[in-house]
Amino acid sequence: MGAIDSVVLAISNILYQPWCVPLILIGGAIYLTFRCGFLQIGMFREACKVIMEKPHEGGVSSFGALMVSTASRVGTGNIIGVSTAIVCGGPGAIFWMWITAFFGGASAFVESTLAQIYKKKDDDGTFKGGPAFYMRDALGQKWLGVIFSIFIIFTYMIGYNMLAAYNLQSTFAVFDFYNETSTPAIIGLILMILFGVIVFGGAKRLINVTEVLVPVMGVMYIIVAIIVLFMNIGNIGHMFGMIFSSAFDFEAIFGGFAGSCIMYGVKRGLYSNEAGMGSAPNAAARADVSHPAKQGLVQMLSVFIDTLLICTATAFMCLSTNVIPTDFLAEDGSADAAGYVQGSLADVFGGFGPVFICIAMIFFAFTTLIGNYSYCEGCFEFIINREAKTSELRVMRIIASILIFLGAVASAGLVWDLADMAQGLMVITNVPTIIILGRIAFKCLDDYKAQMREGKNPIFKAANIGLKQKTDWWN
Repeated sequence: MGAIDSVVLAISNILYQPWCVPLILIGGAIYLTFRCGFLQIGMFREACKVIMEKPHEGGVSSFGALMVSTASRVGTGNIIGVSTAIVCGGPGAIFWMWITAFFGGASAFVESTLAQIYKKKDDDGTFKGGPAFYMRDALGQKWLGVIFSIFIIFTYMIGYNMLAAYNLQSTFAVFDFYNETSTPAIIGLILMILFGVIVFGGAKRLINVTEVLVPVMGVMYIIVAIIVLFMNIGNIGHMFGMIFSSAFDFEAIFGGFAGSCIMYGVKRGLYSNEAGMGSAPNAAARADVSHPAKQGLVQMLSVFIDTLLICTATAFMCLSTNVIPTDFLAEDGSADAAGYVQGSLADVFGGFGPVFICIAMIFFAFTTLIGNYSYCEGCFEFIINREAKTSELRVMRIIASILIFLGAVASAGLVWDLADMAQGLMVITNVPTIIILGRIAFKCLDDYKAQMREGKNPIFKAANIGLKQKTDWWN
């Protein structure tokens, strides 16, 4: 395993040089933000409105598609990812997570709008789509779509799901019953079984589960964060001072960029909100809406829900307490991220704090696992260019379940490095694609705004924007 980790780490280090993933991700997001006219601000109210649009009978609603993508986005990264960023990169990492999320909202809009335009209709009346489809049908590069589909399966079935399982079991380390050998295996086994029950139930069951769990866990988590802030109200000024002074400590940043608050803000922000990676468009394509821009706006909102609400809640819960982040940084540079969050809540709630984090992590991890896997089967069918056989899907689901168990018992370094490398590969494939195809999404947005000004409920036709390629739904 040590040799594998060394190779993965070497590739990851190349990807996260300033000129690679950070430049492509943030530079691309800033470009798309300007081209979309800062829609994160101007269209925010409209995004909130279109969430509740009803689908045709039997279709997936905007809200349902939002909850599936949010189930993937809102996960263990919102707790452990944020904590790791603060411990390793400093409090300023949360500021750069905010920046990544704000500009990333435009990336989320463009990629999800493109996914809606080029979605395909299945025989059962439901839709499928994502970056692989617009790479094939709009860009004319099917080979790139196949490669990207492989990256998605690698990222979500292996990288992210193994990491989610590891992060969950790590939160139990503070309890006396925790045994380094047996406890991770027991938790991994339970997770594997529960995950298998859901995925063998099909996509409709997945959507039903996430529509209930995601809002409940998110609201509960934010309420607790508000209570913590209220109980530490005297520390709020100092907290913001730490965030901004660390964020703009350029001498420290450029003295070691790989371990800086900017790099950790980008890495953990991407791990958390996934804007520009090309994952959420796979869920966005399933929505039954009257205009592609509607689902683009909804997915933009999902990025904000993830980072500006849930991630910020974790950061404020930790930084408003008297617990010092660097106390949880080991000599080898690794972070006891779960210990930092649990220690922060224990500072306020005593013994209830670590218990609450465990409960929250169970919800976050479980919805993350099923949300992540929801992207993989469609990508597998794109790769083989046909509908997958029942036996093939059964094997895939069994492998996915086993990987969750392996993630729970793996080392921290391996699972984090795998996730970082995998998400980086998705970024360098998808972001250049949506920049090239961005003009289609810009025209779609202009068409949406024009119909809004006329007082209409926007309805899209491909001819409205001069789209030459034939689509399954919009011609």
